[in-house]
Amino acid sequence: MMTMEILESLISDFLEYLVIEKSRSPLTIRQYKHYLSRFHSWATKNNQPLKPENINQELVRQYRLYLARFRNQYGMPLKRITQTYHIIALRAFLRYLLVQRDTRTLSPDKIELPKQSTRSVSFLSSEQLERLLNSPKISNKIGLRDKAILEMLFSTGLRVSELTSLNRDHMDLERREFSVRGKGDKPRVVFLSDTAAHWLQRYLQTRQEQFKPLFIRYSGTPDNKKDGEKMRLTARSIQRIVEKYAKRCGLPIEVTPHTLRHSFATDLLIGGADLRSVQEMLGHESIRTTQVYTHVTNKHLKEVHQAFHSRDKR
Repeated sequence: MMTMEILESLISDFLEYLVIEKSRSPLTIRQYKHYLSRFHSWATKNNQPLKPENINQELVRQYRLYLARFRNQYGMPLKRITQTYHIIALRAFLRYLLVQRDTRTLSPDKIELPKQSTRSVSFLSSEQLERLLNSPKISNKIGLRDKAILEMLFSTGLRVSELTSLNRDHMDLERREFSVRGKGDKPRVVFLSDTAAHWLQRYLQTRQEQFKPLFIRYSGTPDNKKDGEKMRLTARSIQRIVEKYAKRCGLPIEVTPHTLRHSFATDLLIGGADLRSVQEMLGHESIRTTQVYTHVTNKHLKEVHQAFHSRDKR
């Protein structure tokens, strides 16, 4: 009889499969491990028969009910989208068992995902962007660094993880372009605006050391190693930098590095870029992901309609 330990081993094999065969990012692996570990723990505590062939629709229904009623130590429920992520991970695991391991279990196609409300995105207006981008004081190296960070986020639409992974030798300031590896370790070319390249160059001119990371910290204990890897800014540090300047210039909404990514995509679409090109620049695997930005340009389209529709003009 298959024990819990064997099922746990199958989950471990699945996670290794995601790394080796699917080239999933470390963050994706951690998330899948978390979601599947919760399923495993729930089944263990509730004495559910967890041989793969015994995973059925009723078992999944009970698990979904558990997720819906779940409360953390602070009494907070799981968001509906988080519940969906748990089920997506379970479906992926079942598909692995069926296709890769030829193991009899519930078909993932029999597990329906709940319909999600349209994802909303927040972005900054042109006036808000100017206020944010001009808020760092460029009279010192920290201000120049932060100015370069803000300009790069808006100029490139980089994910914060992509920004923090950049090294100085990745940059080609003459050609105004460089390459990154995004989700799924997929490479793409990223372009710098003249403004972003200018501020990045000014920031790098303040750097006297030869540390490898593009953006480094100026607080805490210095790293004496030549490559300066421990001096690299973390994703959380970048988030704090963006939040600090958003508050400093009095923006009325919560601003994160991803807000600047949204603003980058929206600015391209309003400027006339086609959806497929925006998809490439954002590094989206599916154009459906990029389509979330189309509705944010509705206001712009309405203005165009009112300005140019012939009957309105008469």
